[in-house]
Amino acid sequence: MTKDVEVGGHDYGAKDYQDPPPAPLIDMDELGKWSLYRAAIAEFIATLLFLYVTVLTVIGYKSQSAADQCGGVGILGIAWAFGGMIFVLVYCTAGISGGHINPAVTFGLLLARKVSLVRAVLYIVAQCLGAICGCGLVKAFQKTYYVQYGGGANELSDGYSTGTGVAAEIIGTFVLVYTVFSATDPKRSARDSHVPVLAPLPIGFAVFMVHLATIPVTGTGINPARSFGAAVIYGKDKAWDDQWIFWVGPFVGATIAAIYHQFVLRAGAVKALGSFRSSSYN
Repeated sequence: MTKDVEVGGHDYGAKDYQDPPPAPLIDMDELGKWSLYRAAIAEFIATLLFLYVTVLTVIGYKSQSAADQCGGVGILGIAWAFGGMIFVLVYCTAGISGGHINPAVTFGLLLARKVSLVRAVLYIVAQCLGAICGCGLVKAFQKTYYVQYGGGANELSDGYSTGTGVAAEIIGTFVLVYTVFSATDPKRSARDSHVPVLAPLPIGFAVFMVHLATIPVTGTGINPARSFGAAVIYGKDKAWDDQWIFWVGPFVGATIAAIYHQFVLRAGAVKALGSFRSSSYN
């Protein structure tokens, strides 16, 4: 196997892949580029479509199962709807915006210096607006069932403590953001070039598996835009009272995933220390 060694003569060996340079924290020049706004539009439309399909699936399942307990797609079908839509939408938008479709993913990539603060803020605004519009379309098409069956809003389920709900969101978002980092790592592309990996596939499967685990606990947020958009259109007190869980949990989970991938798996701390020691001897 080829050694993982940094370029520059240190004893990490010859590097067979190229890491992109860190994105500037604040890049005001981006505001004058059409590519930024095109990417934001892609995030808006993708999040709109994501909420439209998934919330319709949730409401459709609840309405069908109310009439027939064996009817509807079940929790498994809901999980497939979320995971499948993420797979499709990441595949479609990855080359334009990176296919975030989730403020927690954007936040994690910001911490890892994969995107600038300007781009991250614009993405998060676009994602939240897209989620609101997507849920608005669902309510327009399903006026009869929308409020009756909860509007697809995330709420902490009865019988679970707030701590359990936050922990479920932290762990679920960690799984998702960790998968995003791993699937898009240039190191993986170089090492596993003989094993073709379509990045949206593991990301979609991560969303699918997390939904299977946490739907009974919180309805599965792991995406603050998804929870926010549904709460805005649904507008009931319970959804707003629990809203903080679906922001704090995902952002903490994304932070842990970014630190774990960048500083542990990619040995960022060790490499930085090695570079400091080398410069101190010169």
